[in-house]
Amino acid sequence: MFCEKAIELIRELHRASDGQLPAFNEDGIRQVLEEMKALYEQNQADVNEAKSEGRSDLIPTIKFRHCCLLRNRRCIVAYLYDRLLRIRALRWEYGSVLPNALRFHMSAEEMDWFNQYKRSLATYMRSLGGEEGLDITQDMKPPKSLYIEVRCLRDYGEFEIDDGTTILLKKNSQHFLPRWKCEQLIRQGVLEHVLS
Repeated sequence: MFCEKAIELIRELHRASDGQLPAFNEDGIRQVLEEMKALYEQNQADVNEAKSEGRSDLIPTIKFRHCCLLRNRRCIVAYLYDRLLRIRALRWEYGSVLPNALRFHMSAEEMDWFNQYKRSLATYMRSLGGEEGLDITQDMKPPKSLYIEVRCLRDYGEFEIDDGTTILLKKNSQHFLPRWKCEQLIRQGVLEHVLS
């Protein structure tokens, strides 16, 4: 049936919750592109026949196929654009290093786009706030307190805070740290916020 594979791509994204990135469906994209190529070739043959033999009865079929081509194109663009929006949101949620599980679900082109977006965002942040720049990915929500209690979920190693103090982050150890220093590690899954 016409356009079913393209609509299945959209449904696949709709089924995934907002924070998730489903695996890139390369087969689905390829099948839609093959359907579009077949529709285009059929249209070309019918247009040539309609022009040469004056068959106006082919015009509704040509228009229908053309509408299917446009719909398939819109579905593919919507699929790719939605994935890019989700990947952009992942940069803000996880930082510049994505977990392997998420990278596995991305195509090579999406990884290139993510890396370019990461570089552009880093360049912009360096241009703000003087010599050191300003990390706008920190404090996504206004903090209630400047220090929080965190538990280390895995061995991380040494972690230095602003006053020069070095803290050893070992699995299951708890620390009272500045929120802005450990927010990135919380997003990466190294630390978890301990709620009292």
